[in-house]
Amino acid sequence: MKVNTAILCTAALPSALSHTIFVQLNNNAVGYAIRDPSYDGPITDVTSDYIACNGGSNPTTPSSDIITVAAGSTADLTWRHTLTSDATDVIDSSHKGPVIAYMKKVTDAVTDTGVGDGWFKIAEDTFTPSDSTWGTDRLIAAGGVQTVTIPKCIAPGQYLLRGEVIALHGASTEGGAQFYMECGQVTVTAAAGATVKSPSTVSLPGAYSATDPGILIDIYYPAVTNYTAPGPNVFTC
Repeated sequence: MKVNTAILCTAALPSALSHTIFVQLNNNAVGYAIRDPSYDGPITDVTSDYIACNGGSNPTTPSSDIITVAAGSTADLTWRHTLTSDATDVIDSSHKGPVIAYMKKVTDAVTDTGVGDGWFKIAEDTFTPSDSTWGTDRLIAAGGVQTVTIPKCIAPGQYLLRGEVIALHGASTEGGAQFYMECGQVTVTAAAGATVKSPSTVSLPGAYSATDPGILIDIYYPAVTNYTAPGPNVFTC
């Protein structure tokens, strides 16, 4: 029997404002070294410059701070529904989708807009067929903490660290996927003995198309059995 996805989506409407923001990096203060918006709304146009580091209808607040992280170490990106929410209010559970992270080497992490080439993917948590769970389910279970590994082989210097959640509950129509992203500002120190490698990079906007199968997808019917996140493969050393 075919499931009426319109009914399912309508049932989710009361929680439609349960969006999310990447609010903390490595347990520093909210907004420290992150360009956080005051509003938690999504970007839905993948061709917009705002797909890089947010903005536009979600004006972001600049930060003059930069956090130092070591290549090969882990970084914790904390997500919350709003800037003042706690670990019990991360994103509504109806907002299913992947949780992703990118980096971009820049000359100045404070002033670089993030728009354009240079981005490489360092992590993605997508869909687990065995129990039909999504990256967002695991993000909620972790109290909103997305832990990623800074690649050991990347060159030292300043980077943008972009956390991203893609909510697919409305993605059965073009433009229905919701993208939540913010950019943290980091200085990466070299890992001892590591051979530096240069990752292949993509442009934001440019890496995503509105019709990519990981963006234009009905997650209700037929049941999802596999899923490929949009964008490049995860860079490995």
